[in-house]
Amino acid sequence: MRLPGLPPVEVVRRRPRWSEIRQNIQFRSVSRDRVQRRLDNALTIDDLRKIARRTTPRSVFDYVDGAAESEITAERNVQAYRGLTFHPDALRAVADPDLEVELLGRTWSLPLGFGATGYTRMMHHHGEAAVARVAQAVGIPYGLSTVGNSTVEQVRAAAPEVDLWFQLYPTSQEINAELIRRAANAGCSTIVLTCDTAVSGKRFRDDRNGLTIPPTLRPSTIADMAQHPYWWVNKLTTEQVSFASLMFLESKYKFNEIADRVFDSNLSLESLDWIRDSWRGTLLVKGILSVDGAVAAVEHGADGVVLSNHGGRQLDRTPAPITLVPEVRAALGDRVPILVDSGIRNGQDIVAARALGADAALVGRAYLYGIMAGGQDGVVRAYEILAEEYRRAMQLLGVRRSVDLAPRHVSLGRWR
Repeated sequence: MRLPGLPPVEVVRRRPRWSEIRQNIQFRSVSRDRVQRRLDNALTIDDLRKIARRTTPRSVFDYVDGAAESEITAERNVQAYRGLTFHPDALRAVADPDLEVELLGRTWSLPLGFGATGYTRMMHHHGEAAVARVAQAVGIPYGLSTVGNSTVEQVRAAAPEVDLWFQLYPTSQEINAELIRRAANAGCSTIVLTCDTAVSGKRFRDDRNGLTIPPTLRPSTIADMAQHPYWWVNKLTTEQVSFASLMFLESKYKFNEIADRVFDSNLSLESLDWIRDSWRGTLLVKGILSVDGAVAAVEHGADGVVLSNHGGRQLDRTPAPITLVPEVRAALGDRVPILVDSGIRNGQDIVAARALGADAALVGRAYLYGIMAGGQDGVVRAYEILAEEYRRAMQLLGVRRSVDLAPRHVSLGRWR
């Protein structure tokens, strides 16, 4: 539609100059390394997840990506963060933001730690040592799992300066005493006692895929080898996957029997008392999902708690840990460290956790997607993504320092 009396726009054209065209032509530097090209193109943790899905056997990918029963909790964890609402401050100077936090006697480059995950060398042959080296390089803690595929001594040798934690599954006092002794000798600063594994959760994806640890060669494996040749070559030409920290039991038990002895259905507060008496370093209790549980853990000697539902891999239909942060913080006060995991896929999630009252967040799947996508460099890329998102979210919130994040900056949504 034309308005009466409105003159047309006159465009004066000229011959383009090569000097101007040349200034507007930009060629992005492209790595010759195929894996690095993939990682450079990954902009989010979900991008790393998609790469991992393509490059890793289905049974291995599903072990990481899957969860217990109907996987309701795993979905709820992620949706709880998506349901959050930010409330930014206006007219605040946010140049050169300070992301660091002081926690558990250390300076963290940002309020993020690499949580313990089992069987990491099954995901990629670089394994736990690679994750620890990245954590050391960027200045955050790394937790080694009881069911990791590297010993605490091997990880310490690979990353001599990393803030190394040891995640302990409560089992017999004999086994726990040996693991605690080795953690102390390796210079671990923290024991993370996991309290939500009275029995193993039921994970249907693993059952349907026929997952075995270590993965075994079967008729169905042949097709998978054709689709993921690099993974299989690396698996077959490097050290066999094993319960490295528990191999001192192999003279008494078969491989599958060792796995069965990891969990203790009789874990109690008395068990916590014994571990507290046996360990002089920092003690965190992980798997807390209630105010009462948090208070009891602290009363029995825990230095802090990790609000966690094991990434949805144990009991299904539990609350998302992020929704519990405000009430647990109110109950414990300001002096007891509270960490949170489960469902974190974005640096904004870490900002929200800190604002709601958590001291820091732990991630597992996020860096496992990275290591499956590209080994050690993939873990670096996962950290870079989360750190960039964290920094940007803080600045857009009008907050220059991590320590200034406060409950007024975020509100919980409908996924409580």
